[in-house]
Amino acid sequence: QVQLVESGGGLVQAGGSLRLSCAASGTIFGVAAMGWYRQAPGKQRELVAEITSGGSTNYADSVKGRFTISRDNAKNTVYLQMNSLKPEDTAVYYCNADLFTAGIKDYWGQGTQVTVSS
Repeated sequence: QVQLVESGGGLVQAGGSLRLSCAASGTIFGVAAMGWYRQAPGKQRELVAEITSGGSTNYADSVKGRFTISRDNAKNTVYLQMNSLKPEDTAVYYCNADLFTAGIKDYWGQGTQVTVSS
């Protein structure tokens, strides 16, 4: 069964750091773009950062300079290093990836809670 498994969320004080990880598992023949989205209570899900298979990155303006996305292609894993966290970063963070299985398909992780206290 192909799935994305996230880890690394938690509670942190403003100004602190967290690192999220997301590993793709199952019968996978390749991974295209990978990314992180977040959804705060009462708000729509939004893109946080994304990275192509070649390493090109794109960030939401609200996290530029504070968050860094990276990936380990050998491990089919994407990371999100979050520094200088703010209370407005509080949300459920979801991993997303385009995986080559029988064809190419878009997958989502189960979500991990990030809470930043002031």
